[in-house]
Amino acid sequence: TMLDLQVATLATYTLLCNSVAYWIQFLSKLSNLAKFNRFLTICSGFLLASSLSLRWYTEGYFPLSNLYESLLFLSVCLVSGYLIIEKNVKSKIIGVLVSPLCFFIVAFATFILPNDMQKSLPLVPSLQSDWLMMHVSMMMLSYAVLMLGSLLCIFYYAISKLQLGQQNLLNNFDIWSYRTIGLGFPFLTIGIIAGAVWANEAWGTYWSWDPKETWALITWLSFATYLHARIVKGWEGEKVAVIGSISFVIVWVCYLGVNFLGKGLHSYGWVS
Repeated sequence: TMLDLQVATLATYTLLCNSVAYWIQFLSKLSNLAKFNRFLTICSGFLLASSLSLRWYTEGYFPLSNLYESLLFLSVCLVSGYLIIEKNVKSKIIGVLVSPLCFFIVAFATFILPNDMQKSLPLVPSLQSDWLMMHVSMMMLSYAVLMLGSLLCIFYYAISKLQLGQQNLLNNFDIWSYRTIGLGFPFLTIGIIAGAVWANEAWGTYWSWDPKETWALITWLSFATYLHARIVKGWEGEKVAVIGSISFVIVWVCYLGVNFLGKGLHSYGWVS
């Protein structure tokens, strides 16, 4: 419908204002902007969720059937996760980068993607399954949480190398990157398992080495390496932050990059 597209467009402008406000707060050190920024972030998340809810109501299926809808859903998850992390880490630097990241994601979805890719279309046969909500929502949720966790690793590494922060700030980034990745990893595992079961139901095979499946496995292995280094080897600080930082690139290649590389069984998500 036109209404859900208009609400998503409004969310884009709200995220732009939010990004600008965060940078003003960061550069000018105006602490009284903090509540205003949090209000804008909540408004942005509400508008994005409303856009998806409108589409769900009008089309009658969970709105995760194409790239446009998945980008909006990813942004809702990023905004929600960021609000939780910001409250606990107590650092405005997170909003300085996460808010623009959400803006660019939603702006790409609303202004760059062709109109045909933004429209609600009848579900292709392989998507007409109860596994749609389970598999895709878990994958998108895991991507968002893992992106936030690996972004905290990047923050930690950069701040540590440039000696920009006190040790307690660094410890917060270190602890919360571990907690966030530790939360996102089970989501990714469940999403991959659900996808394998769904693939067997739709295509008659649990695993076909489709580009998306291959990169999902690479993503799983990269974050498994992070958790192994952390839990078994006892690594912390810069060493493990490097693994998390590399994983940030890998999860983006898995989610969006593969869509530009070539076609596979996940054809409904490709960018032409």
